[in-house]
Amino acid sequence: MEVPVLKVYDQKLDQLKKACEMARFELTVLERKEELLPLLDQLILPGQSCSVGGSMTLQTTGVLDYLEKRKDLCYLDRYHSEDPQAIFRQAFSCDVYLTSTNALTMKAELYNVDGSGNRVAAMIFGPKKVLVVLGINKLVSTLEEAEDRVRFLAAPANNVRLKKENPCTLTGKCMDCRMASRICCSAVTISQSIIKNRIHLIVIKEPLGY
Repeated sequence: MEVPVLKVYDQKLDQLKKACEMARFELTVLERKEELLPLLDQLILPGQSCSVGGSMTLQTTGVLDYLEKRKDLCYLDRYHSEDPQAIFRQAFSCDVYLTSTNALTMKAELYNVDGSGNRVAAMIFGPKKVLVVLGINKLVSTLEEAEDRVRFLAAPANNVRLKKENPCTLTGKCMDCRMASRICCSAVTISQSIIKNRIHLIVIKEPLGY
């Protein structure tokens, strides 16, 4: 990423830091994705239980492989379970929940659209700690921009990835469909945490996920 662009992002991150303090979120900024796994060594302690929400960011940063290899953890693995729904429910009582977000506004508002809702539900309540990993590309100015980001990018891309035959895979934008295979069923905005620093945002200054 070019230096002038990084300079603009640095200014935005300074503003975001103040917003996170108001929202009672913890914020860590990383320069490169390679810094993420060493950070997780510090944040996820031996013996703790953890689980994840569906996320391309966690996959591309190596987090999923990392959790599988850490034998000192109780990893509730949704991807290799015969009963993922059971894992979704068990995740509510885990120590650490890792996920990403569809968008993060400059007011430190987390905006997410889910299908089954297990991800947003766990972000709101249950796990003792929530680690939200996101690339700088998910930082937007307003909730309106966050909604547009999902409608015109994240939702169509996820539908294509999951091989859903929903209208957005053809139009490239959300069509507010009522298909049985729809994956955009619940839109949730998290503006503040009742428990200070329960939600820990980890922003990586690289584009990640969609």
